[in-house]
Amino acid sequence: MSASCVGLNDLPDEILMIILKKLNNIEVFYSLQGVNQRLDRIIRDSIFTSCLTFIQRSLHDFIDVLSCDTILGRFCLQILPEIHDKIARLDLESSSMKHVLSAAAYPNLYVLGLYNINEESIQCLFVGKIFLF
Repeated sequence: MSASCVGLNDLPDEILMIILKKLNNIEVFYSLQGVNQRLDRIIRDSIFTSCLTFIQRSLHDFIDVLSCDTILGRFCLQILPEIHDKIARLDLESSSMKHVLSAAAYPNLYVLGLYNINEESIQCLFVGKIFLF
């Protein structure tokens, strides 16, 4: 039996979806967005775009997964403007909250989770806004 080398692009879309669903959506976007048209189409599926969690839970706190300015910048300048209308839920940590929320309009956003945020930041963010609860 001869050895064969199968690459990521050789896999059917269904298998790629199964693999990618096991990964963090943020990492999937950051790693695969812009690689090729096929991967762009796959990662723009609602499975990956509807809920973006920019935090990880540590033992006593929530950690921002966009703590690196390069990653945050790419998300805010390239990725979020392209998928903004598909996002239904965002989970954010206070340090990246302002950048992510101002990167695009989120017309289908129904859930906004804010972590490690103080009362003063909440007041500045929501003053003059009308929300339905």
